[in-house]
Amino acid sequence: MKLLYTAHVPAGDGPFPTVIAVHGWGASGHDLLGLAPVLHGGEALVLCPQGPVTVSVGPGTQGYGWFPIIPGTPPNPVDFARGSTTLGAFIDQVVQRYPVDPDRLILLGFSQGGMMAYDQALRRPGRFRGLAALSSWLPEPLVASLPDPTAPKGFPVLVVHGTDDAMIAVDKARSSRDLLRTLDVDLSYREFPMGHEIRPPALQVLREWLEGLF
Repeated sequence: MKLLYTAHVPAGDGPFPTVIAVHGWGASGHDLLGLAPVLHGGEALVLCPQGPVTVSVGPGTQGYGWFPIIPGTPPNPVDFARGSTTLGAFIDQVVQRYPVDPDRLILLGFSQGGMMAYDQALRRPGRFRGLAALSSWLPEPLVASLPDPTAPKGFPVLVVHGTDDAMIAVDKARSSRDLLRTLDVDLSYREFPMGHEIRPPALQVLREWLEGLF
């Protein structure tokens, strides 16, 4: 399945430091593109895929997701794997189509997109320079299913979460932090007094973390 996506392509020939930004439930491929001008001074290639699952977000309005959500239940493993496989195929396609610097390829995910990003990056940490998970959650079954739990050792991971997040409680982020520590990743963990969003102080932390990798 080919995904729709939006892209910010800097001037020049590249190869470019690249951020693949994966949106959350009910959003679209446009949702995170607004980050592009402020990441690496607008000089990073930013690619924003749109999830394959259609979501009704109000009368006459639709958004998109990566796997169906049933409130109060964990992700269906088959649906989750289908979404992750689709995202992985997208990444394979765009790194061939665009002048991506393979040594500076960052995966960023917000909310449900962060779960997708966790799955991609922790299974193939050698493919990416780092992972940023914003307002998201790392499920324990995902960690338990990793084919090589030692592979992500030393892999840079940024986790940012709001203490007032009503969509994904901060306790989920803290449990994610504890699971990541068992994998011995290079973890940066930050909490901010915000909801399910990216406020300026959190964005500044993201920018500084990216500059340290680029």
